[in-house]
Amino acid sequence: MTDSQAPSTAGTTTGTNPIAPAPAGVRTADDVVTPELVAQLTRDVVGSGRTANHSPLTGGKLADLPESTPEDVTTAFERAREAQRLWAAVPVRGRAAVLLRFHDLVLERQAEVLDLIQLETGKARLHAHEEVQAVAVAARHYGRKASAYLRAKRHTGAVPTLTKVTELRQPRGVVGQIAPWNYPLELSVGDALPAFVAGNAVVMKPDTETCLTALWARDLLIEAGLPAEAFQVVLGDGPVVGPEIVRHADYVSFTGSTRTGREVAQGAAARLVGVSLELGGKNAMLVLEDADVEKAAAGAVRACFSSAGQLCISIERLYVHESIADAFVSRFAARTKAMRLGTSLAYGADMGSLVGERQLETVTRHVEEAVAKGAKLVAGGVARPDIGPYFYEPTILDGVEAPMAVCQEETFGPVVAVYRFSDEDEAVELANATPYGLNSSVWTKDGRRGREVAARLRTGTVNVNEGYAPAYGSVQSPMGGMKDSGLGRRHGSEGILKYTEAQTVAQQRLMPMAPSFGMDDAKYAAFMSRSLRAMKAFRLR
Repeated sequence: MTDSQAPSTAGTTTGTNPIAPAPAGVRTADDVVTPELVAQLTRDVVGSGRTANHSPLTGGKLADLPESTPEDVTTAFERAREAQRLWAAVPVRGRAAVLLRFHDLVLERQAEVLDLIQLETGKARLHAHEEVQAVAVAARHYGRKASAYLRAKRHTGAVPTLTKVTELRQPRGVVGQIAPWNYPLELSVGDALPAFVAGNAVVMKPDTETCLTALWARDLLIEAGLPAEAFQVVLGDGPVVGPEIVRHADYVSFTGSTRTGREVAQGAAARLVGVSLELGGKNAMLVLEDADVEKAAAGAVRACFSSAGQLCISIERLYVHESIADAFVSRFAARTKAMRLGTSLAYGADMGSLVGERQLETVTRHVEEAVAKGAKLVAGGVARPDIGPYFYEPTILDGVEAPMAVCQEETFGPVVAVYRFSDEDEAVELANATPYGLNSSVWTKDGRRGREVAARLRTGTVNVNEGYAPAYGSVQSPMGGMKDSGLGRRHGSEGILKYTEAQTVAQQRLMPMAPSFGMDDAKYAAFMSRSLRAMKAFRLR
């Protein structure tokens, strides 16, 4: 995410992307965000001040909200800590049952949260549904697998048969979670689910502008059986509330910019508490010379422009083999220019809005600077205030070179740069030439070749013949970043075990780990030396 403050081109309306028609009878913000709903969702928020959030689709206010002070954060942690003791005493299967009931409720009532996601983020409805899918999959996975991940494990002891060892998994206590605005369902409650089933309580700070979605998910979890006090929510400015979360938490989960992630990591390190960070990315897609050009072009649209490019794992750099580059760019541009932009709370639009003025400013700055320095606009490149205040057309740039900002900085918007390469080694080198390492994509008709290239890329996930969804949706496998893209992983065993402390319980039987049976120190040392040689000979671990 960026912090630029450059002028925007918000007055431009000369774009070519069509507007998706709004179906008759579509709901409005007033229909969805009623005073009754806001009161229900915010009833437990610990906050003594007042703030508000807004919809990027119109720029108008959505709701008045409580605002938390540092003292309110302390209160939330006190409440969560008391509730956590009782929640941790519930057997794992009982906690997992809450996740499975939550899974069903999310799917049954998805229309409610799809409206909220669209209103708070501005994204197209199909992209909002990606969040519903991701949360349902995570709830099902940890609801089914938590008992196996958390069960006590037997290990070979220091002296076989004499030392009985069991590894236990204890909850950390109260997890502090700082969630971003771009995926307000998946990156809030989606990350909290494994923490809950591991026996923790959670104090969450969602982004204020997208907090109604997170609060809706909290309401549904409580309906599914989670104790309300075990899930606390605080709202407020990141620089005010965020450090207080880090100051009180037994473990910190953060998703956001690399710059802020470093600050979170430093705060957690000072207290010697664990932290997981999913941070920025400058993700690359490699289109090899044997790729299916038509499929790769269609995949690039999904990879680059889902959620208007406001996705940490979306593609911002396209490396295409020179032998097929012109054909690929032609097909990609045609598909991009045909994308429908829209604001309605219904399926039909191919892309929605940027989330706000800051993102629009960053996108505008990156595009205008690149064009001024010689890059070519292949598609897009203009704001669309005729649709909504923060709409910007999906944009393809060709001829981008350093030191253009769009070449190295994360744009976090619907902008992608195309580069040409001559051989596979060059493509891998170019893709890896970034401080980030979150996600990448490889396109080829040869699956084995694709996997071999993938293994050479320094990113936490690599997708072959798709942009990001297969790796992210495979929840038994870890997902996270290398290099400046973060620490730790979500999903799979790592995604739940990070919310636990490993505890080793070793029971010694029959004889002590010390001289006994009349042995002096020398005889005991000789006995242990013979035992160690025997254990190696019998291939004991």
